[in-house]
Amino acid sequence: MSTPEPQPGGGGPAPDRPLADGDPKATDAKDTKDAKDASRREGADDESEERDQPQNAWSARRDLVDHSPRSMRVGARARFGGGTVGGDQNNVTGNQVDGDVIMGTKTVYQFSMPGFSGSASASGEVPAATLERLAEHFVADETLVGGLLDRLRRDHVLILSGARFTGRRTAALMLLHRLGLAAVRTLDRDTGPSALADQLGAQEDGSRGYVLCDLSTRRDRPLREPHLLAARDRLGEHGYLIVTVDDTAVLEDVPFTAAWRPPDAADVLAAHLRTRTDAGTAAKLLELPDVAEFLAGSHQLREVVGFAQVLARHAAGELGADAVAQYSLGSLESQVREWFEEDEASVHLRDKAFLVALAAFDGGPYALTAEVSDLLYRLLQETWNRSQEPEVPVFGTHIGKRLQLARAERFEEDEHTEWGPVPQQKARFVDERVSYVLLREVWTGHPSARPALIGWLRRLADDGRPLVRTRAASTVAVLARTDLPSAMALVIEPWGTSKPFRQRLVAVNALTLAHLIDTPHVPRILDSWCEGEDPRLRWVAVRAYGLIGPERPEQALAALRGAVRRLYEDEPDDLDGEMARELAEAVELLLLSPASDRVLAELRGHLDDDRAVHDLALGGFVNACRRTEDGERYGTPLVLDWYARSAQEDSEPAHGIPLLWRAALADPRATRHALDVLREWVLIADRATATEWALAALLPRLVTSPAEYDRLSHLLRTMPGEDGDPPPSVAARLHAVLSPR
Repeated sequence: MSTPEPQPGGGGPAPDRPLADGDPKATDAKDTKDAKDASRREGADDESEERDQPQNAWSARRDLVDHSPRSMRVGARARFGGGTVGGDQNNVTGNQVDGDVIMGTKTVYQFSMPGFSGSASASGEVPAATLERLAEHFVADETLVGGLLDRLRRDHVLILSGARFTGRRTAALMLLHRLGLAAVRTLDRDTGPSALADQLGAQEDGSRGYVLCDLSTRRDRPLREPHLLAARDRLGEHGYLIVTVDDTAVLEDVPFTAAWRPPDAADVLAAHLRTRTDAGTAAKLLELPDVAEFLAGSHQLREVVGFAQVLARHAAGELGADAVAQYSLGSLESQVREWFEEDEASVHLRDKAFLVALAAFDGGPYALTAEVSDLLYRLLQETWNRSQEPEVPVFGTHIGKRLQLARAERFEEDEHTEWGPVPQQKARFVDERVSYVLLREVWTGHPSARPALIGWLRRLADDGRPLVRTRAASTVAVLARTDLPSAMALVIEPWGTSKPFRQRLVAVNALTLAHLIDTPHVPRILDSWCEGEDPRLRWVAVRAYGLIGPERPEQALAALRGAVRRLYEDEPDDLDGEMARELAEAVELLLLSPASDRVLAELRGHLDDDRAVHDLALGGFVNACRRTEDGERYGTPLVLDWYARSAQEDSEPAHGIPLLWRAALADPRATRHALDVLREWVLIADRATATEWALAALLPRLVTSPAEYDRLSHLLRTMPGEDGDPPPSVAARLHAVLSPR
């Protein structure tokens, strides 16, 4: 039975057949849909422009460090920001961590956001069979193990520090196993430092050991000696506790720390082969050229164990030699290719969109990853079949199935927000290499997906959440590493020339992260943009100089000096205030980076070149002086702490910092801001003795003339306290250290 066509101008039922291409009704429907889409986009653009607000470079750098993917976090702070000045830098590059990163009572900054729990956490007993099986394969330096056992017997508490996937957990279990304890229990990793002692039971029923793997710490919640002393009291004479921590864990005055050195990969491989094959076969397998090549690379111990299984199957005739040669990367690339085969019956387009989103948001909140994956799915569906409206099920998608397909895992961890850390349920690939391989495969192996992917990235770049914008940048950084010309032309340059601040900032972050993962020619791109005619591209280049400049501070500062001179020449009477601020903030970031000493020397050497460079140096210096540790209102001023440490050694900053302070206080353009910073330092000194001592050491160095004395004396004698209170008592004490000149 046919359905009557609707009459012109009347109601009538809709046709029961799809509208064919070329059908006038199809054209009308398509035009209507396009118009609605355009209207929605226009409204969204207007709203986005209203929400688009400039963000200072310091806060933007913090967001970049906080939200960049794990593969780009390790070492990132040392490479494009640091956040510390003048201190020793741990050797952190790529995905490797070398050496002990705990420097006295200070620790390196932590990039990921582990969760905390003040409530009771779960624990469970490790089966004896598991311990025996681990003992069969356990390989370690026996001298190291013997020393750790002696310390454990003596102290009953041991903090085992080392990089991830180096066998720390196995080592902890084996140390307790060798003590011959009645039971070994593992504690939930979300147990916080202050709740550690509460998780340990009484030891009256026999000796017992506890293992807490990957203890969660933060700058504001470190593991302290009292936490461990309380735990040791709870353990008594028959209990033992081992806590494993990353090299970036925040520890304060902890006396029970020992560094874990992972065993040699060849020894681990040999041990596992001996349990799977006979001794003769194991020896022959270890002599294979493919094995020598595998061992020459940098592999985690878990990968070594998997390789042992492949070798054993090869020896049994189950796998050929090619499987051995291609085990590591080949299997990963094959899996990714299978995910993106054309057959929709095996992996639905929506699941493929989720895989791409997870590659971009690896280690991020699962709900957010699922949200942005649905957006990508709609865009991919439009490319696939524009006449079919994409259907996104609201319920019914099981997180476990999605993660199983993606070979990913779910975990709990805190996420940075502007209000502080908040707990989140997150998802990540088990093998962190998947993200790079997957994005490379989609971008180069499936060019038809590019329009949807580009549209998706542009939507992400305009999102109000810093995490989303940062992951858009990190994704484009991988695409640039894979295909720089296309990524520049299709994504980065359009962002860099866009009007919205947010999109330009994502271009900054994309270039910064691309440089971090060794994409070639990024400094050359920045140099050309900084010297070019487009003011928006110059803005992007200046921002990026502040982030990657610590690797080449002399070149970065030379480029910034050239930019500021051009700014003064083009508009001597009406300076572009926004660009001037950006240039000063770039200098600020460089001053607060691991290259701080070299940056300071450069600023001193060019301070009197000309007015433009003079203003640039003082503007960046005063900005840097405003920054405090962890951004706290009464935190230790970073530059003042830098001076206090350098003054003890009489190094370059001990002379350079006072010189720039005197120049700032004497310059009419900088005096007011410099005095404001000094007032803030005095108020902090009123609450912190260490800051008072440091300021007392600096102030006399700022007086070399009667005018300088009068200026500081007036400040200390007349400054009010907070909220109109009387002057702080510390002001009088600081005034006493000044000497008239």
